[in-house]
Amino acid sequence: VQLQASGGGLVQAGGSVTLSCAASGTLFNVDRMGWYRQDPGKQHELVATISSDGSSSYADSVKGRFTISRGNAENTVILQMQSLKPEDTSVYYCNVRTNSRGIMANYWGQGTLVTVSS
Repeated sequence: VQLQASGGGLVQAGGSVTLSCAASGTLFNVDRMGWYRQDPGKQHELVATISSDGSSSYADSVKGRFTISRGNAENTVILQMQSLKPEDTSVYYCNVRTNSRGIMANYWGQGTLVTVSS
């Protein structure tokens, strides 16, 4: 299984970017999909997740500005980022978590860089 993320790039503060992530291969028992970001030398930070029941959660720093949703294709996830700030600059990673009888597995995309200029 591979996750392919796309959509990063350079954007001015206040602008918008949409990230997409699609899984190739077969995934069973997808429990949650989400986006994390990580700066050099820092731990990754959870940005947003969407669960199999459709419920979503967000980091406080992005609430009201980012929206996570599932794509039309199976096992795709989209992150719409609006009102971007320079502090949103980071490498964004998509994540898929599966849960098979309590045994969880995580799959990660390759990361896509979002740079917000002031």
